[in-house]
Parts: sequence; structure tokens; C-alpha cells
Amino acid sequence: MEQLGGEVFAWFQTFAHEPAKVYLAATVMLVLSSFGLPVPEEVTLLSSGFLAFIGRSPAAYPPPVPGAPVVDPYLLATICTVAVFSSDAMMYWIGRKFGTRIRRSRRLGRIVSAKAWDKAEAWNARYGVRVCWIFRFTPGLRFPGHLTCGIVRVPFLHFVIADGIATLVSVPTQVLLIAFYGEQILAFLKEFKLVAGVLLVVGVVVFLVSRLLRRRTAAIPPAEPEAAPAEPEAAEHPATSAPG
Repeated sequence: MEQLGGEVFAWFQTFAHEPAKVYLAATVMLVLSSFGLPVPEEVTLLSSGFLAFIGRSPAAYPPPVPGAPVVDPYLLATICTVAVFSSDAMMYWIGRKFGTRIRRSRRLGRIVSAKAWDKAEAWNARYGVRVCWIFRFTPGLRFPGHLTCGIVRVPFLHFVIADGIATLVSVPTQVLLIAFYGEQILAFLKEFKLVAGVLLVVGVVVFLVSRLLRRRTAAIPPAEPEAAPAEPEAAEHPATSAPG
């Protein structure tokens, strides 16, 4: 397993010196994520940022040939930011054009649950324009949330300002942090890997035990109510004939 992981990483590392492919792949994945692909955009941002980190660390990750091209972290952050914001805007306009008909789409029904739609609509009603900012930081609601902003016709300028600021805060930050501080982040992850593993095991055990207890509780038939004691029947008294 360790050898397989090393081979996969070696294959992944080669893309650090193929910047054009990284820029294109990051753009495609971010657009597809905005259209409901069940791969969080954070995976794309951090993975591409890590490739930029590899390119900036030739001592730790030697290039295939001297002077091989590398992923430019600033250009990558710019491309990712534009791709994310453009995709959000497309989602808004699709929601605005098709309205509530989108919710009745069977194809979207396979991607977005009714619960997610209801939550996105409830948040729109509760938070107003601020929800355009909030959706950017909630992976499970991003897709239906941006569509809902268009469906309820949030003013486009307000959407652009709120979502644009949120995009500028979240997207380039993730790319540049891993690109420039990848070594420290990896050291941190290695240091706390055991702790995370223990917490994961404990969480799984607690989940399984609680589920087992719920099943056992549901399997126990409810106690039947005790029957009320029967009232004693009134003694029959023989009828006495009136004296003649």
C-alpha cells in the first residue's frame, strides 16, 4: 500500500512541471464543481496549490530536467478566482432565467436534495443579500444557494459585490497558503496525524454504538398496558314476594 501511495504521488508530482495542464484542469474542475459535481472546490484549490509548492521546492522535489517550467502560484490563484466567480455568476443567471422550474428537474433532483433546496430558500429569506456571502463558505449549499439567489431575484449588483468579496477572501487564500507554506502545513499534518486517527476511530465507535443502541431500543416491543381489574358483579338478590 505504501509503495502504491508513493507511485501515485510520483505521478501527481509530474504535473508540477506542466503548468498549462494544471491551469486548464483547475479551471474545468472548478466550473464542474459549481455545476454540482460532487467534488468540493477546496480539493481542486489545495491540490493545485500543492503542485505550485512542489515547483517552488526543487531541493525537496527535484524537477525532471533542470529549468523545467513550474506552476506560478499567483497566476494559478488568479485563474482559480476568475473560474470560481464566473461559475457562481452563471449559476445565478441560470436560476434567474429558469426560476422555480429548476427545482422540478429530475436531473438536478439526483444532485440536490429537497432538504438542501429548502435550506437555501430559508437562508435567502432570513439573511437577504448577506446570504450570497454565506453560500461561498458552505460547500453543501453552494450549488443550490447560488441558483436560489437567481430564482428569488437578488439584485445582480448585490450578488456580484457579496460573492465577489467572498471569492477574493477564500479562493486565492487557499491556493497561496499551500503554495508558500506547504512544508509547514505538511509538518503540522504529520504531527497531528495520530491524534486525528484516534479521534476518527473514537467517532466511528461512538456512532456504531449509538446506532446499535437505537436499533435495540426500537426492537423492544412496547409494554402492554395492564388490564384494569374487573369490577365484582352485583350479587343477585331473590325477589321477595309482597306479604298477602
